[in-house]
Amino acid sequence: MNEESKRPTLLLTGATGSIGKVLTPHLQKSYDLILVDKDLSDLESELRETSQLIEVDLSDPKNCKGILDEVDYMVHLAGDPRADAEFYDSLFDANFKVTYNLFREASQSERVKRILFASSIHAVGGYPLDTQVNTDMYPRPADLYGVSKAYMEVLASYYAYGSLKEFIGIRIGGFEGLEGDTETLENMMKYLSPDDMCHLVDRCLEAELKRPFLLVNGVSDNTFKRLDITQAREDIDYYPKDNAFEMYNVFTETKDNITNDKKKK
Repeated sequence: MNEESKRPTLLLTGATGSIGKVLTPHLQKSYDLILVDKDLSDLESELRETSQLIEVDLSDPKNCKGILDEVDYMVHLAGDPRADAEFYDSLFDANFKVTYNLFREASQSERVKRILFASSIHAVGGYPLDTQVNTDMYPRPADLYGVSKAYMEVLASYYAYGSLKEFIGIRIGGFEGLEGDTETLENMMKYLSPDDMCHLVDRCLEAELKRPFLLVNGVSDNTFKRLDITQAREDIDYYPKDNAFEMYNVFTETKDNITNDKKKK
């Protein structure tokens, strides 16, 4: 940690992913960053110059030994995010082995205070679209990627209650934006904006926890939400500001059409 700044040190994996590219510069404002991944060549030059970089294969447990010795917080985003990813093709190494190695190392660390990790809406993607899913509902993955995220949640719970380290999993909704043919009802229901994502991670890092393991849903304040965020509001004061339906005037247009129809009658 930088002795002059006295800022906490945060280790982050997956800095070059779609979420990492938004979250890394945001976290840099408050933390000294250690960015770890197999390949960091796509990292922006400014982040490259101001962060500590470690390029290493995290699926090898030997490479994780001692990696958290100087770390206060860990945010784990790395992994294969493809919904059609196959188990032995990449999920086994990237999502199962890497997560196990890091969580095990964190549970044994004397310094790490809290571990955040990216779960996903895919862990409950098997529920019907008209079902709003809360974090108390049993996982129902619709693909093997979702299975890997459900595994992360259970593994985090195991280590949290076994070591009393604080683990928080975020079931991230849709982070890719609402552009072109992605303006579907389902995508608007699960939308999570970049600003709300940064706010959510801030709250996960700063909120006081009543128990060592917490799972929260991550979507914006959409008019209709695929994931229920009531518990995130109550437990960590997550109050998102963006609304996908307002961004595309969907709800407004619907109300205007109903009003105009009544006037015609």
